[in-house]
Amino acid sequence: MLSSSSVLLRFALITGTTMSVVEAASVPNGVAAMPRAVGSEAAVTQPASATGGSAAALGSATSDNTGPHSTEADERLLRADTHFNSGRQMYFQGNLVGARREFDAAVDALLNAPENLPDHRRLERRLDEICELVYRFDVEKLGAGQTQENADFDKAPIDEISHMTFPVDENLAPKLKAELNQTASAIPLELSDPVLSYVHYFSSEKGRRVLISGLQRSGRYRGLIERVFTEEGVPLELIYLAQAESGFLPRAVSRKKAVGMWQFISETGSVYSLNRSRDYDERLDPEKATRAAARFLKNLHNRYGDWYLAMAAYNCGAGAVDRAVERTGYAEYWELLKRHALPKETAGYVPIILAITIMAKNSKDYGLDDVVFDGPVEYDSVRLSAPTNLNLVADAAMQPVSVIKELNPSLLGNVAPASFELHLPKGSSETTMAALETVPAGSRAAWRLYHVETGYTLDTIAKGYHLTAERVAAVNHSADSLEAGDVLLIPAVYHEPPSPRVRTASAKTNTAARGTAVTKRTASLHQPAHIAASRHVSPQVLHRKAAVRTAALAH
Repeated sequence: MLSSSSVLLRFALITGTTMSVVEAASVPNGVAAMPRAVGSEAAVTQPASATGGSAAALGSATSDNTGPHSTEADERLLRADTHFNSGRQMYFQGNLVGARREFDAAVDALLNAPENLPDHRRLERRLDEICELVYRFDVEKLGAGQTQENADFDKAPIDEISHMTFPVDENLAPKLKAELNQTASAIPLELSDPVLSYVHYFSSEKGRRVLISGLQRSGRYRGLIERVFTEEGVPLELIYLAQAESGFLPRAVSRKKAVGMWQFISETGSVYSLNRSRDYDERLDPEKATRAAARFLKNLHNRYGDWYLAMAAYNCGAGAVDRAVERTGYAEYWELLKRHALPKETAGYVPIILAITIMAKNSKDYGLDDVVFDGPVEYDSVRLSAPTNLNLVADAAMQPVSVIKELNPSLLGNVAPASFELHLPKGSSETTMAALETVPAGSRAAWRLYHVETGYTLDTIAKGYHLTAERVAAVNHSADSLEAGDVLLIPAVYHEPPSPRVRTASAKTNTAARGTAVTKRTASLHQPAHIAASRHVSPQVLHRKAAVRTAALAH
């Protein structure tokens, strides 16, 4: 069995008292027949579904090739994924009883695993992910909570600490000197009081939470960053620059209006071909921004011949570093620091990166060797032929809309423009695009797809979207003989949502799972009013016997 602390965490996740950060990757595919479509443009049977992916948002433990693997864990993961995918299919076919049963079985397959399995953490992570997705289906599809039309931005973590000073623990110096003698690195790792002070900070309770939170999130993009840096000839150690800049949050924004995982300001982003429009901002795209950051860093290193000065210039601009060098006569980072020639934030910037690098490379010495990294972000990419609402994409992909949004952080609104390269859950592009093609191209910015549930009539469905039954019937063939699982075209009307908010990075992490701050999802019985033809459904929440079991175990 999983440990009692793990069980308590599962109870918190299942009951929705906390929310874990969703990891993007695919669930192994399960082949199941998709519902029949009844729309006039949709009078075709959709291809077999594969994806669980519920997520693109699930970190795939079964595809994790690192660490020990046991046969029993592999079998349990496969069983859990099979039940989850089956439940997801039943859910969209309107069979909520069957969906509950299959979701329960998926949880049971993991919850009942022996605790002494060498790879039990893989099971714990998958249990987190499945509970997360079931919760999302509850909140977004059953009306138990309120979804947002625009994703929030996150406050850049470096804004909180770069201007602060911390005491130096003299006892750390001998330890770090010994570690550095044993540490291989493509960039020099030099010891100084500022570096010591940040090692001391990241060893404190508060600093450790910040450090571990970023390290865990790095798992989502580590493979991508290492690939791009290798291709561009940039030291892999500079991955920790992204941890200092954004904590690996793709929608981070700083006080100076730098945005994205690599914190580009608009001017620099334009130089490195990160395009912007009213609909999207490629500075928020992890892959494109990583490529731009690698080239920017390489150019700065070519300019100064020194990685420390290159990092400093990345933070405050090459002009500021040039002026500091000209004013002091020194082209050496520590000398510029000693003479207070660099902006205060930049004075702490390089030491922060060095401290994180040293601690990450000597993880066992700092109690970081047991950090469980988030699963890698994996997705399919498709080019849209018409403006398309993300709610429609979610309908077509049979996913919570939050999953689609998190795979596409560069989108600024709820409608992806024509020609936009949209990311979809891994393995789902074929079935998703087939479903989207059933909707007239000129209507994809507003229309929806509705999966008919047991007991629903055309009249009740239409009223839920503020439409008449005649209006819905007009765009659907055979709408007078509905069956559970049928797919209807819904001629909805879309209105632009309000501007997104900026929130602190800690507002989206999970204390129990991550050791950082936690936000509680507030329940609401009303969907957002941004779609005039939005669906109003009962605030029914899936029953999960796992919640009952874990609650009993908690006493």
